[in-house]
Amino acid sequence: MRSYENYDPCYPDQPVVDLYLPIWANQPSFRSRPAFVWAEDGSTHSTLTYAQLNSSAQSISSQLLIPLQRGDTVLILCSPGLQLVQILFGCQRAGLLSVPIFPPDLSLNKEHHHHLVRVLLQTKPKAAIAHQHYITNVRRYISSYAKDKQLSGLLQNLMWVSVDDIKDDIDDSMNLDSSSYNGCKPEDVYLIQYTSGATGIPKPVLVTAGSAAHNVRAARKAYDLDPNSVIVSWLPQYHDCGLMFLLLTVVSGATCVLTSPGSFVKRPRLWLELITKFKGNCTPVPSFALPLAVRRGGINQGTLPLNLSSLRNLILINEPIYRESVNEFIDTFSLVGLNSSCISPSYGLAENCTFVSTSWRKSSSFPSIPSYMKLLPSAKLSSTTSEEDDGDVMDIIIVNKETCEPVDDGIEGEIWVSSPSNATGYLGYPYLTSEVFQGRLRGRVSQSYVRTGDRGIIVGKERYLFVMGRSSDVIKIQNDREIQPHYVETAAYNSCPKLLRGGCIAAFQNAETLVIVAELQRSEEVEVRVLRRICEGIREAVLKEEKIEIGLVVLVKSGSVQKTTSGKIQRWATKDKLLGDELRTVSQTRFGDRRSLSPDLIPIVHAEKSKREKQDGRVRVIVEEGEELLLPSSKTPNRLTLLSFL
Repeated sequence: MRSYENYDPCYPDQPVVDLYLPIWANQPSFRSRPAFVWAEDGSTHSTLTYAQLNSSAQSISSQLLIPLQRGDTVLILCSPGLQLVQILFGCQRAGLLSVPIFPPDLSLNKEHHHHLVRVLLQTKPKAAIAHQHYITNVRRYISSYAKDKQLSGLLQNLMWVSVDDIKDDIDDSMNLDSSSYNGCKPEDVYLIQYTSGATGIPKPVLVTAGSAAHNVRAARKAYDLDPNSVIVSWLPQYHDCGLMFLLLTVVSGATCVLTSPGSFVKRPRLWLELITKFKGNCTPVPSFALPLAVRRGGINQGTLPLNLSSLRNLILINEPIYRESVNEFIDTFSLVGLNSSCISPSYGLAENCTFVSTSWRKSSSFPSIPSYMKLLPSAKLSSTTSEEDDGDVMDIIIVNKETCEPVDDGIEGEIWVSSPSNATGYLGYPYLTSEVFQGRLRGRVSQSYVRTGDRGIIVGKERYLFVMGRSSDVIKIQNDREIQPHYVETAAYNSCPKLLRGGCIAAFQNAETLVIVAELQRSEEVEVRVLRRICEGIREAVLKEEKIEIGLVVLVKSGSVQKTTSGKIQRWATKDKLLGDELRTVSQTRFGDRRSLSPDLIPIVHAEKSKREKQDGRVRVIVEEGEELLLPSSKTPNRLTLLSFL
């Protein structure tokens, strides 16, 4: 590890990321070097050099400041690509406050517009930047007497700026004198990035330009990136890890090859092909990408032979990180040059810009990294409380959530983080900002910490940090025992991997009932007996692996389990849809004593021979096996049902 951050003392580190652009663009060896490459598929790609990015940022900045003023809030509604990258840097150089989100399809029903309405109400942007075809669709939506009058009014009040109108005048020879720089200052809030929504409705995080710069410099040092690095990323470019890797690329003077999340999901092998083609040595992915690539990214399935020998950092960013799935990935792709030493389990969150820690070290080997309760660690704290041995990056401690006192190593608690990367708070949530961003240890004078809401434990002499899961997701069972739902979900998937979709299972509690909602791989009709056997297999596997009784198993169609844009399971949202009878349910099976089950959860399965009849304001459901159950008439299923009990 270098003893200094910068790679050339003649070019010192900058207070904001945008100021790195003119430095690279004005060096002859960097002017024509690709900063970003966009590859929608494996055969064609487009390139944006450092000189082009610097000049486009300057041009976009100048043109945006004609209708807007420094400090104005701007909503960015652009699809992934190089234009989005240019606009993000152009807004920073203009000193604007950016709110990038994925542009929702206005032709879809109201449910798909909730996040856009929330963003408009919370951030109150003055203008929106979008492609001309999207602006045309917005105006058509406004004039079509849309059902959602609130959204229509909010869109109508915005100043709309077309991407094409601010990209006409680009001069590669434009230079920027850093002494006259009038873009975002380190203390300026320049970005509102929304949390993923894994544990609740997404919240707007206020990020200063200085904290973002510190965060990516810390990540650059942790992953040992330099101008020779080639990053490959398909993560969403709107927030969190996907957005910060754009900044990390520029801070490192590296090249980043980008593609869309949709392209990866459609064909996971594309990710591996891009690493092969561009000799990528750093790539960030959620942990669910590994088993998906094993199943659908086969070594011999494409025309381009894979070669992963260039990889130095395979950054795993979604906790929990199971050692078994990593081992499976290594075993599969070691045949095409993958070196296990590249595995970089990491930890991050929007409230700290993104990056917090990684357990990867340049000199360490993967087999020597320990496991704890099937998981890999996300930091190596050694003998200090910081992620780096010199204490200069992140102060990470484990705290008793109730007493706000540090716990000893080996005891699980809440992860607290203090660093210059900490965001300043949530927009419009003063109480929550105080609670989350101003955590202080009881009975002592200390700096403020971000209370992450994640549970962790520090283990061993090397003080490895294991991120166990989220406090709000914890399942509480008998005898005061607690368990993270991902253990239940993993056991459920392993019971029938041929018919269930990996990473698409949600476990949660409803009253005293433990519920599992699992997506089926096959869309065609499955026999009732097969569905029942799947449910029974899930129950048996969870009972065997985790010693927990399941009360209800719900099998749903593909795409029903709610997820964030980065692929995290939204258990809370899946539960809401189940209780609201909004899931695309294929089958439900209850287990245990019927009288102890919540009346809100009504099992629905296909069965032609079932019938219903009203009696005393209730519904008597008679099934073909001869069993019956009385339910409140208000809870009457919409379809004929088969109730399966053990």
